[in-house]
Amino acid sequence: MQSQQGILEALEETKLQRFHFKTMFVAGMGFFTDAYDLFIIGVVTTLLSTQWDLSKAQIGLLNATSLIAAAIGAVVFGRLSDRFGRKKLYGLEVTILTLGALLSATSQNFTQLLIWRFIIGMGIGGDYSTSSIIMSEFSNRKNRGRLVTTVFAMQGFGLLVGPLVASALLYSGISHDIVWRIMLALGAIPSAAVIYLRRTIQESPRYLIEVKRDIASAAQVVTNLVAKTVQVDDDRAIATSFVRQSSFWFRLLGTAGSWFFLDIAFYGNSISSTLILHSLAPKASLLHATLLSAAIFFVFALPGYWVSAFTVDRLGRKTIQMLGFLVMAISFAGMALLPNITSYVLPFVLLYGMSYFFTEFGPNTTTFVVPAEVFPTQVRALANGISAGAGKIGAFLGALIVPTLLVHLQLSGTEGIMAIVSLCGLLTTLLIPEFKARSLSEQSLHVEEATVTR
Repeated sequence: MQSQQGILEALEETKLQRFHFKTMFVAGMGFFTDAYDLFIIGVVTTLLSTQWDLSKAQIGLLNATSLIAAAIGAVVFGRLSDRFGRKKLYGLEVTILTLGALLSATSQNFTQLLIWRFIIGMGIGGDYSTSSIIMSEFSNRKNRGRLVTTVFAMQGFGLLVGPLVASALLYSGISHDIVWRIMLALGAIPSAAVIYLRRTIQESPRYLIEVKRDIASAAQVVTNLVAKTVQVDDDRAIATSFVRQSSFWFRLLGTAGSWFFLDIAFYGNSISSTLILHSLAPKASLLHATLLSAAIFFVFALPGYWVSAFTVDRLGRKTIQMLGFLVMAISFAGMALLPNITSYVLPFVLLYGMSYFFTEFGPNTTTFVVPAEVFPTQVRALANGISAGAGKIGAFLGALIVPTLLVHLQLSGTEGIMAIVSLCGLLTTLLIPEFKARSLSEQSLHVEEATVTR
């Protein structure tokens, strides 16, 4: 007979199996959509600025509204996932995302598009607070970092497909009034493709045991997944160490703080990439700037995700995150301090590209992984949602202020601020524990002392 701990050990110690890769794909498609949308909205607002005669403030709002909505969605979905279970919520977030993308393509004015952008953001936020938890709780211990990172690495393909789709449509000769609508509508396809699959995901065995105390159902789920009969002896409890109030809040400050500072730099630079690259070639067309963005994403950003995925379980999350923030700061400082850096195309592209590689190799992936591991099951989704929400607030600020900073402080001043932001991310990383190769069962919430309870 096996204990409750034995049920979870059977899941954590199994080798990589088909269900791991299925879960990884189903979870990852939401992040493909998120990244596609991240890039495409910058092109859309550039087109609409002339068609709808938008002010800079309106452009900033369109670029940033989905991000502040994502902050709300992450916390709401995180709380609901801890309250009602992972399975009951999973699939709702991509349904919202799909509807928002389709409806945004029908917008007739600024207000309508702003509303639909808010709806899209709610779906994106929900995806952040549920998909990482699903993947983390279904992963084996040895490969958990790689599996969760690979879910997020789908963002890299979205960052590449976004500019490629935009470039193809801009080159096609189709009316720009139709082009931007097609760009937005295409964002519904990857998320719609996994709605049904997400609804068929089984409930997390860890949630069933540690929150619902439904041992028999957890044993059945694990039996189905690992193709090995798992029996239950309720006389043995799970061996855990308590996460007390002070430790919990330090961890939350570390995960939320580092994600907040990371997204200021990442989203600020990514959404405004066409404006930043315009400093290299002021006379270049929107098509040429978009193609250059695609080239930089392909050469620098995309490999960064996968280097992280295949090293995170060996090097550790904290090590990679600190290294990433450090090199980001150095790259941004170089763009800020080197005289007339935009007059030298190759050095500028190398610095800009290096910042992207170490963003993806470093904190852009690890800030997604760490909150899905370091909190107890009872509050894991909520704490993860708060962390993701803090990140999206940072993303909102980055998307909102970078265009203005580029006007008033030029590129050098803007990237100087990003260097300081990256150093702040490095400092907050010191607050998080390293969870490489550790079991999620090692911790439980100390209910008597913790102020965040289920």
